[in-house]
Amino acid sequence: MASKKKQRSIKPAKKNNSFKITAGILITALIIFFAVSQLINNSDNNEKVLVKKYTSIDFVKQGELTFTTSDSEYISKIDIEIADDDNSRVNGLKYRTKMAESQGMFFIFPFETVQSFWMQYTVLSLDMIFVNKENIIVKIRKKTIPYDENSYTSEKPATYVVEVNAGYTDKFGIKEGDKIVWRRN
Repeated sequence: MASKKKQRSIKPAKKNNSFKITAGILITALIIFFAVSQLINNSDNNEKVLVKKYTSIDFVKQGELTFTTSDSEYISKIDIEIADDDNSRVNGLKYRTKMAESQGMFFIFPFETVQSFWMQYTVLSLDMIFVNKENIIVKIRKKTIPYDENSYTSEKPATYVVEVNAGYTDKFGIKEGDKIVWRRN
């Protein structure tokens, strides 16, 4: 009989150990879940802090750009900030949270080729206007997606790219085949 009692006392201990192991695994899983959640939240917050850090970039008027029809009739006019070197072209409108309707970024490239842009780190939705060396609009990419890492290409060779707020080209009826006229300050 003594051996039966030993067997009975061993079984509850095994069940108790199984319960403790299961509970330990669940608690560990919860701790890992909350730790990962915190890392993700901190990552999102770090990106927001990074965006806030760079949103103090003010627009600098460096010229003016006029949109005209193919017959040179006036459509609209904007002030432009010019990106004409590698550094300014790479940075473009990154991290900026606002831009007036009458403002835009004007990219100048040293030679005409198919241009490709992306929206990584760009907070604003934009209309991208690709322009060839004859100042003719060859492609418009409307309402780009903020932070998008897909490429927006000109499809045809372009020397210039104008970025304005999303919806600008629809509001003013700017279309492919129209022209630009620009000048530096």
